[in-house]
Amino acid sequence: MQIHVVQKGQSLYGIGQAYGVSYEKIAAANELVDPSRIVVGQALVIPITGSYHWVQPGESLYLIAKRYGITVEELARINGLSVNGILPVGLRLYIPPMPKTDIDVLAYVEPRPPVSETLVQEVRRRSPQLTYLAMFSYEPQRDGTLKEPPIGDIPSIASAAGVLNTMVVSNLENFAFSSELAHELFVNQTVQNRLFENIVQVARKVGYRDIHFDFEFLRPGDRELYNDFLRKAKARFKPAGLTISTALPPKTSDSKSGLYGAIDYKAHGEICDFVTLMTYEWGYSYSEPQPVSPLPEVRKVVEYAVSQIPPEKVFLGQNLYGYDWSTPYPPESGIPAKALSPQQAVNLAINTNTAIQYDYTAQAPHFTYTDNNGVRHEVWFEDARSIRAKFNLLKEFNLRGIMYWKLGLSFPQNWLLLEDMFNVRKR
Repeated sequence: MQIHVVQKGQSLYGIGQAYGVSYEKIAAANELVDPSRIVVGQALVIPITGSYHWVQPGESLYLIAKRYGITVEELARINGLSVNGILPVGLRLYIPPMPKTDIDVLAYVEPRPPVSETLVQEVRRRSPQLTYLAMFSYEPQRDGTLKEPPIGDIPSIASAAGVLNTMVVSNLENFAFSSELAHELFVNQTVQNRLFENIVQVARKVGYRDIHFDFEFLRPGDRELYNDFLRKAKARFKPAGLTISTALPPKTSDSKSGLYGAIDYKAHGEICDFVTLMTYEWGYSYSEPQPVSPLPEVRKVVEYAVSQIPPEKVFLGQNLYGYDWSTPYPPESGIPAKALSPQQAVNLAINTNTAIQYDYTAQAPHFTYTDNNGVRHEVWFEDARSIRAKFNLLKEFNLRGIMYWKLGLSFPQNWLLLEDMFNVRKR
């Protein structure tokens, strides 16, 4: 598939002509509300097999072949050219599709009561592209019982599509992650044993295959207690035919203090069947405007992770959302940024007639606009270019797969490129 960035004066019809595909197909693939309305800087996925390259000044067949990872001879043969011929500027070259890589795909789902039909349909639609569906979240109580989320028919829909259902267990209490609750679960053996037994019973009843611990904001001093908790969990769950996994915050060293001090990457890698890296939230609701998952920062986390954990156990985390910050920006204002899906961000740029910019260092799209009340906004989100950059990182480090937070946020280009670049394993 091709990624095309809209330039000034272009129309969807003209873009379609350039690639030999109808504008209706481009509109359908990118789920455009109105095909007559696009904006400069908007990244579109062109639904073709392979891609095209237009020769730029100074380019040679060798340089172009190297860029796309094919031989000069093959590139010349496909395009009916001489290996030693001169390339005229503007010549359109066909680039064949690259071989696909096998990966696992895990997506979180967070149903709210009552379970919406829209979310159910999204699960049904995306299940063919998933290996795991992670139900967020079951909340342990102080006595070892579980507060269960509304799940409706979601697990059965996923299972029917060959997806393994994952039971997410978090330390949420009163809508916030509680270090005190986690500590109690770590040190009280009676409560802990009751919790493990309840988890196994729920897993059997629903059909969960993996138990996924998402414990956050833990006390640094609870590091070894958490490791022991996971070891005991694995010993209890493995005989029941359950795997165990954890969500890891983004660390770049083995720091034992601070916000992530309790998280021991090496121990999690030894104990767990797999881990997911929460490589997002550099830009968050109370931060200054910035990319949510800037590529250089994500890379640092991945580099550290694979130094501690076998890459075949590591999922790269990916946000399916961005943020719209309004002035005065946090933390000065105390007003949180508004979360929005990539599709909502593009529609916002179209509706405000604002060109989309791209930060090539962070590999992230962004734009600014002024609303009807004269308030200035800055938006950072994800697009086809940014997700392809993460996919390339996943391939570079031979990671097990990718994890998404979360289903229900519209980002059609992600799913198109995922299918184009990877074969999703069904386990």
